[in-house]
Amino acid sequence: MKLPARTRVPEALPGIVGTARVERRTRALLARLRPGDLAVLDHVDMDRSTAQALLDAGVVAVVNASPMISGRYPNLGPEVLAGAGIPLVEGIGTRGLAAIRDGSTVRLHDGKVFVGDDEEPVAAGREIDAESVQTQMAAARTGLATQLETFTHNSAEFLRREQDLLLHGRGLPRPSTRMTDRPVVVVVKGHDHAAELAAIRPFLREQGPVLIGVEGGADVLREAGYRPDIVVVDASADAADQPSARVLKGAKDVVVRLDRGAERGSTDGLERLGIRPLRLESGATTEDAALILADAGDASVIIGVGMHATLDEFLDRQRSGLASTYLTRLKVGPRLVDAAAVPRLYSGRVRPRHLLLVMLAGFVALAAAVGVTPVGHEWAGQLTDTLTPIVQGLLP
Repeated sequence: MKLPARTRVPEALPGIVGTARVERRTRALLARLRPGDLAVLDHVDMDRSTAQALLDAGVVAVVNASPMISGRYPNLGPEVLAGAGIPLVEGIGTRGLAAIRDGSTVRLHDGKVFVGDDEEPVAAGREIDAESVQTQMAAARTGLATQLETFTHNSAEFLRREQDLLLHGRGLPRPSTRMTDRPVVVVVKGHDHAAELAAIRPFLREQGPVLIGVEGGADVLREAGYRPDIVVVDASADAADQPSARVLKGAKDVVVRLDRGAERGSTDGLERLGIRPLRLESGATTEDAALILADAGDASVIIGVGMHATLDEFLDRQRSGLASTYLTRLKVGPRLVDAAAVPRLYSGRVRPRHLLLVMLAGFVALAAAVGVTPVGHEWAGQLTDTLTPIVQGLLP
């Protein structure tokens, strides 16, 4: 009798398996990511906003062609990803990036990238974890002095170019939305923007501030149930960073930030939607342009949602707009309040039901005090004698 041949069940290979999404441009990659994907990108000194966007997209691992932390300054992105338990591999190089085919099923193990069941990796880098991230962050903090020197020079140059806008308000458009003596909330799609927006709901409900959505921040407001009064967008931004057409059409004012000397056709896309945007030509970022608009509108207070508040977050932005942000904060001054501070500073408006509860509590306390006196006992006896026959008459 011939015995049937035994079929060997293949053992599961070690590592993490996912669909590779490969893109050099980080913004373009973020727009394509789906839960379960393995993000492959080329992003030196990953910032916290990008890391949070990767987490929100549901990636299972991140492979970087460049160093996650170059040592120039303590960028916060790797710390966010490592803290969330996302496997990180850095330094696979441009060749490794080119060897990974977009959309292919890959396996990540010990810092190596395998395609399918292949035994030979197509790319290899260095695996980093939370402990190594902390070590690199500590070393990177020693490079802050050099970065601050460069930043000081860039700030002086930016002020020279933008002094008319920052110091005199020249070139600012005039939105139809009135902001004089009103609170203004500027929403940016950044780290913890959802939690910060949820925390100031009582303020939004009771004060009715002017709402300004900056690029994706306008969609954040819409998703939270609010309609932005003003939307600020960048004419040069990718389509993935722009708000939806519905949000743009629903806003009272749409302000487009353009580089100085930009062509008139830069706003054609918005005009095709039936929107007549206001132009703001400046080297400032869209976030800073929104703050400058609110300040020029004489807002009583400006609350920033999703913005950078600490020195580490400030330097983490690692872009030419650093000087813009610094000088804009100086320009706005004490009007700007971080959304995280609002719940500590704002206790809410006193409503009639609050007064009613206080009166009711006082009445109960007064009744209890009177009840222990001889007069109170006499009143209680009379009340009992009066109510007893009434209650007995109601009972069958």
